[in-house]
Amino acid sequence: MKRFAIALVTAGMLAAPCLTLAADKSFNVLGQPLATGLIQKNKEQPFFENFAANTGLSITANYKPIDVTGIQSEETLRVLKNGLFDIVSIRTAQAARDEVFLLGQDLVGLNPNYETARKVYDAYKPHFAARLAEKFNAKLLGLWPFGPQVLFCKPEITGLADLKGKKVRVYDQNISKFIESIGATPVPIGFSEVQQALSRGVTECAITGASSANTAGWPEVTDYFMPIGFQVGFNGYAINMDSWNKLSPAEQGQLQAAFDTLVDDIWVYSEELFEDALRCNVGKEPCTTVTKYNMKEVPVKEEDLQIVANAVKTISFPSWSETCEKNYPGCGDKWKEILGEMTGIK
Repeated sequence: MKRFAIALVTAGMLAAPCLTLAADKSFNVLGQPLATGLIQKNKEQPFFENFAANTGLSITANYKPIDVTGIQSEETLRVLKNGLFDIVSIRTAQAARDEVFLLGQDLVGLNPNYETARKVYDAYKPHFAARLAEKFNAKLLGLWPFGPQVLFCKPEITGLADLKGKKVRVYDQNISKFIESIGATPVPIGFSEVQQALSRGVTECAITGASSANTAGWPEVTDYFMPIGFQVGFNGYAINMDSWNKLSPAEQGQLQAAFDTLVDDIWVYSEELFEDALRCNVGKEPCTTVTKYNMKEVPVKEEDLQIVANAVKTISFPSWSETCEKNYPGCGDKWKEILGEMTGIK
């Protein structure tokens, strides 16, 4: 509680009270961490720094990456609900600690590629949005994926079986359950701390997006790269409903259209970054967006792909729904209504 109180004070120092923002024609925006790399640097930050031009509205954005504010990623929806920021960049895996239903669109094994992830997102989006509105007084503006969340290891591995007995950095409860199921120990570590944790042996392996890990220097402290996707790392944007309601219907339409364009752009860019990082991490050409390293690529075996694919039915959905039901009775059946036909879980 003390840390959260400090974070709120810090945010308060950075942001004026939400109730005066619309009148001042300015939105306070909490963005992605600087450490996450090129999506934040090349898409998100420029969009908000040129907010009036990009939206066609007479509104500026006071943009702050979350890792310069003292606020934790787990707190983003709380500070949005409390009105300390008008718009936040949602880090879904972390925000799901406050509302586990949000994680239902990115269970381990559910999104093996971008095409499937888009179908899952389109189906889940209205229900994700409804939960945000109900619990956090917020309107969803759109979500995008960081890309397949892949595996980096310091010790030699040849497949998932070699993770048994090893410590693996994780970022949400669902991937933790999966890592436990294959005999490894999940270690929750914030993204900005992972490179040092790998260097010091606090964790032996770690999972994140291929491009983000490259930008954060993970290949400098790991030797083995296994491009098997566990999740896709959905992130996105939501606006405080009070701030939204201060806009006219026409202004709301302009704002939503601008975010639709941004989100669609990031979907495309994310896939470009992922494909390039797959090459760059193991020293292949062309390598144009991130740093070239010489990691050893671990071929993805069919049996490992099957382990991840089967996880939806056997591990990730059962464990997720058990947790979700505690705070949102009926969420398991709701998930089946949304994604049951797509996944075969009914």
